Amino acid sequence: MAKSPKEVLGEFQANMPKLAKLIPEVAEDFTKRLMSDVLKDGVLSLKQKELIALGIAICATCDYCIAIHVKKCFEAGATKEEIAETCGVAILMGGGPALTYSTFVAKAIEEFGPQK
Repeated sequence: MAKSPKEVLGEFQANMPKLAKLIPEVAEDFTKRLMSDVLKDGVLSLKQKELIALGIAICATCDYCIAIHVKKCFEAGATKEEIAETCGVAILMGGGPALTYSTFVAKAIEEFGPQK
C-alpha cells in the first residue's frame, strides 16, 4: 500500500537526524545555511519559492520533496488552487511522470490543507 504524504513526511523527519549524524557538515550546510539563504524573501516571496520548489519536486518524482513542499506551500500562504496550478506547470514540463506524481500532490492537499 502506498504511504500517505503525512507518513512520508514523518519518515523523512525521523530519518534526517540519523543522516545528520553520519554527515553533519553536509546536513548543516544544506538545512541551515543553503535553505535559509535561498528561502528568505527577496525579489521572489517565500510562497513563490515554495511553489517553484514543489514544481521541481513533482518533475523530480520525489515523494519526500512533494510532501515537504506541499506542507510548506500552505505554511507560506499558498492556496490549494495555486498548488494545483503549479501541478499544471509541472505536468507541462515533466509530462506523464509529473502527471502521476501530481496525484500524490492532490492527496497531500487533502492531508495538509486547511480543513473545512
